[in-house]
Amino acid sequence: MTPSTEPVITIRGLCKSFGDLHVLQGVDLDVFRSENVVVLGRSGTGKSVLIKIMVGLLKPDAGSVVVLSQAVDQLRGRDLDAFRRQVGFSFQSSALYDSMSIRENLEFPLVRNIRNLSRADIDRAVEEALDDVGLSQTINQMPSELSGGQRKRIGIARTMILKPEIMLYDEPTAGLDPITCIEINNLINEVRERYKATSIIITHDLTCAKATGDRVAMLLDGKFERVGTFDEVFADPDERVQQFYNYNFVN
Repeated sequence: MTPSTEPVITIRGLCKSFGDLHVLQGVDLDVFRSENVVVLGRSGTGKSVLIKIMVGLLKPDAGSVVVLSQAVDQLRGRDLDAFRRQVGFSFQSSALYDSMSIRENLEFPLVRNIRNLSRADIDRAVEEALDDVGLSQTINQMPSELSGGQRKRIGIARTMILKPEIMLYDEPTAGLDPITCIEINNLINEVRERYKATSIIITHDLTCAKATGDRVAMLLDGKFERVGTFDEVFADPDERVQQFYNYNFVN
């Protein structure tokens, strides 16, 4: 799929500090509709802080974040809730409820966010979401019975069940074996194709970055110093870029 030229996320001059720790120091980025953008950086560089600001979980110290034409830091109450239904957040831990079956985990966001759904509507949505991630057979299992990769896929299914316009993936391949990583990378691309979703993928996994990203934005010293295709970013002779490549990437 070719991304459009319509930005759905616009970030300008974004700054965030925690005491004397200056994490984001003037971040600028446009993300276009149906585009996969990988935010790449070492641990502790502010990748997760960035997406928390994007969904209103943290307030910026300066700058602006406009998502789907809405200034996120200005949203309150019902407006913020309605906005968050348009933005899916796939957590690193998958964030499944251990006491609920897979069916109940997927039902939860539906019944919480959409009123007057019939039992048939709920069942249809759950079955479709599980089919989309290739795990229909798990519907009556508990999260503890699934592998790490399966839990990750279920977490993505639960996020996609509300059909958000934007997907945020936080370290989607963390802790997974290489084969399962490939499956998750393929799923991220399939989600974009099937739902026309715009995605930001937070990772330090270069294999994931190369497989999923239309563009890569490398966070260095609190700013996006390098933005482009994977090959464009890593053609840069900057020692910080090359050290990251040499340490992480497996061809």
